[in-house]
Amino acid sequence: MFFRSRLETGSRTPHCLSLCLATCFLLANNTHAAGVPTLQEVVVSPGSQDLIGLADSATEGTVTAAQLAQRPLLRPAEALETVPGMIVTQHSGDGKANQYFLRGFNLDHGSDFATRVMGMPVNMPSHAHGQGYMDLNFLQPELIRSIAYRKGPYAADDGNFATTGSARIDYQRKLAANFIDIGLGQNGYRRLGAAGSRDLNGLQLLAAAELTGYDGPWEQPEKLTRRNIVLRLSDGTAAHGFSLTAMAYEADWRATEHVPERAVASGEIGRYGALSPRDGGRTHRYSLSGEWARLTDAGATKANLYLIDYGLNLFSAPSGYITGPQGDQHEQADQRLVWGGDARHTWLPGPAWHDMEITAGTHLRQDRIGRVGLFATENRLRTRTVREDKLTETSFALYLEARNQWTPWLRSTVALRRDEIFADVGPLGGQYNMGNGGSTRAGQTSPRLGAVFGPFNLAGSTEFYANWGHGFHSNDARGATSNTNPADGSPISRVPLIVKARGSEIGLRAAPLSGWNTSLSVWQMDLASELVFIGDEGITEPKGASRRHGLEWSNYLTPADGIIVDADLALSKARFKQAPAGASHVPNAIPLTASLGLTADRGGPWYSGLRLRYLGAYALEESGEQKSTPFWTANLKLGYRISKQLQLSMDVLNLFKRKANDIEYWGAACTRNETAANSCNGGIDGRLVHPLEPRSLRLGLRLSF
Repeated sequence: MFFRSRLETGSRTPHCLSLCLATCFLLANNTHAAGVPTLQEVVVSPGSQDLIGLADSATEGTVTAAQLAQRPLLRPAEALETVPGMIVTQHSGDGKANQYFLRGFNLDHGSDFATRVMGMPVNMPSHAHGQGYMDLNFLQPELIRSIAYRKGPYAADDGNFATTGSARIDYQRKLAANFIDIGLGQNGYRRLGAAGSRDLNGLQLLAAAELTGYDGPWEQPEKLTRRNIVLRLSDGTAAHGFSLTAMAYEADWRATEHVPERAVASGEIGRYGALSPRDGGRTHRYSLSGEWARLTDAGATKANLYLIDYGLNLFSAPSGYITGPQGDQHEQADQRLVWGGDARHTWLPGPAWHDMEITAGTHLRQDRIGRVGLFATENRLRTRTVREDKLTETSFALYLEARNQWTPWLRSTVALRRDEIFADVGPLGGQYNMGNGGSTRAGQTSPRLGAVFGPFNLAGSTEFYANWGHGFHSNDARGATSNTNPADGSPISRVPLIVKARGSEIGLRAAPLSGWNTSLSVWQMDLASELVFIGDEGITEPKGASRRHGLEWSNYLTPADGIIVDADLALSKARFKQAPAGASHVPNAIPLTASLGLTADRGGPWYSGLRLRYLGAYALEESGEQKSTPFWTANLKLGYRISKQLQLSMDVLNLFKRKANDIEYWGAACTRNETAANSCNGGIDGRLVHPLEPRSLRLGLRLSF
């Protein structure tokens, strides 16, 4: 049945190191469980023929652990680059959330792409640094079981931030083997990790811990330290079972921010130099979550609850020395408690209703932000409070979705979602901030439609898709309740709490030859208000309405057993709807991305993975006259299994030693020399760059038992 196939679908280093060793000891006596019969889930690959008859759009899929295993990664969040067209970069230190790009959007740190990890939301509304801040540095890629992604605002259970799409990341419940990982590499890279699982009276206990350090190629060593722990108790599967998960993550680092390109060209600093000596930060994320699911012949029920303790203190000076020789460093501080949950139930009325599936769901989330603030600092010491607030933001949603299999070649999805957001903002400090604050609320009703035609026997099995829907991202609640600029007291206009989006796409998915699966889509997105980076302030702010359209082509080939080739191409065009002549480009909207991957693992001693990625030139400012430099880069993984218990691996990152920039902006800034010479009145417009890291080698040793 259609329904059944879908649903089966301060340093604490010593403590973390001790847990690594304790985890290994605890799991060394792992035994096989007798097992309880449960329904098995179907896991499919992006572009796979298995999605034909299951998918609701041409741009959704599931990435499996096998596809991640041989993928060379510079950063944990690069696991999201398995989503076709997604680009993950960094413009600061590796403890900070990454920069994301998809479908012609500069997603900043996550403003228009929603991610969940084991049911818990990652995006943070009304965040100190950026709206929808999505820090995925706590991921442990070797624990990932699957990444289920969807593009566009078409799914009923996607709400805030899911305008370009969403990803749901799930960890393993049981590992094939316990292991210890040791990693060493250039630029001070070192990593110690351990993970394993064992049976506890029919339940599965998974434990994992890692300790990572990295200095990077920077003249100012990054001194990154990550401490990461996962404990998960589970039974059954994601479709029929439960899990309880506790996670703890901490990081601290020094950052080399993006800098004016002219500072490097003049020799004031080196290519990997920093203008500000003590940028960086510290962050933590502690969480407890639970998931429960039941699958029967009559329907299915899923529910989850979560509690997250999150904090960040981020120090940066994106404008250099505009304000004087002391520099423009500021601190953005965020401390919050997040709690909430989701629940949904699906009914099957029976064959008389054209195999209809009716799903009703609800969502509740509250962010209790004790303090969120912006402070002027020198060498990480606060000198002035620009603004500080206490904030409570609550979101609630209800949705209803109906799927019908009208004929063997036609099925449809109709959904309606209602979201409500409530926020209370109370000023705590800041000379010009005390008159701001108050209560605000907003809601949106989002209709969503989808139709699938096929499968037809056209060049193999082929399906055609059409989707349309409304979505949104929220704005910072402080912007929706402020009347004055907290920096200087000048009047400002309040921004809407909800920014509406409307998207549509048509596409196809086909298997034209044995081992070749392909998908093609043409899409369009209208956004009521754009977020644009303002270089001289180091922030994003709402701008005018925009329109984007584009084309995506994804391919997944298995030419021989153990050989996987994937190739993706994404084209897009982003423009402001109402803009002065010659100033309609949306800055940092990448118009062309492409990727090519090759994985070889035939079960023998050798295995390998090669990834190539291309970023086309993008407009740096509204006229489009200033553009970034296009570039391509490659990463390589090569591994050798000495035995079933021991394997070696080597990652070569930036294989061909490409000299390019991870990110480029256009904005006003001052270097130290320019300020000293009094030649930087209010800042000098120019390129702000963060260099791509040079070629580096990392070696890994895994001991399995």
